[in-house]
Amino acid sequence: MSDNTETTASNDGNERLEGPWARRRAMRRGVAGLLVLIVVLALVGDILAGVALGRPSSTASKSTVTVTGSGTTRGTPDTVSFQIGVSTVAKSASAALTNNNARVGALEATLINHGVTRRNMQTSGLDIYENRDNSGNVTGFTAEDDLNVTLHRISKAGGAIDAAANAAGNGAQLNGLSFSISNQSKFLASARTAAMHNAYVEASQIARAGKATLGNIVRVTDQENSSTSPVTYGNTLNALPTASAVPIEAGSQSISVQVTVIYALNG
Repeated sequence: MSDNTETTASNDGNERLEGPWARRRAMRRGVAGLLVLIVVLALVGDILAGVALGRPSSTASKSTVTVTGSGTTRGTPDTVSFQIGVSTVAKSASAALTNNNARVGALEATLINHGVTRRNMQTSGLDIYENRDNSGNVTGFTAEDDLNVTLHRISKAGGAIDAAANAAGNGAQLNGLSFSISNQSKFLASARTAAMHNAYVEASQIARAGKATLGNIVRVTDQENSSTSPVTYGNTLNALPTASAVPIEAGSQSISVQVTVIYALNG
């Protein structure tokens, strides 16, 4: 009995000794964790404050300069496009359409004989409408048919237009002509080279003025611009009394390229 009593007493004493020590150890650990958290929060706050105040960071990007350069070259057009139409008036809508179809067929056949292919003719408008007098009475009907035509041999354009007007008869409509260059690759290459050189010269001048040297290209944006040369004739082409070709002069056409270039700056 006495041995058991002593053992129990001894265990109770150890528990009384270990209880305060364990609580102090847990408290020390909690304080240490709190200090670490405070330090971390302070570092994060300092970083955010630096960003807000605009202080430079170690990962700041290099300086750059942005310039725009342009280059232009000229070429001789080799393609002509025009719109030609036929209109016919008759007492009934069906008669107007039938007669107009016959005139358009003659027009197309003539254009084909003068070098225009069917793939380069496209119907762009077909209309039938009533004609009324001042009192609102229907006096007849008009049928209209328009063709968009492309011809890749400008030397034949005048003869084709002349023949088309004679085939269609009085009332044929010609809305205008525009010229283009079918293959612009070499002209674009020349204009682009000039534009890049222009941009380099401008960027070099800016760099020297800023006591820096020009670095590598960061980005290039390219924009093409081809100017067309429309020629407008009168709205109505009456049948021509002779077979002489309509004079057509293609002239020249400018092709421009504009580039926006971003260069890195050193120094």
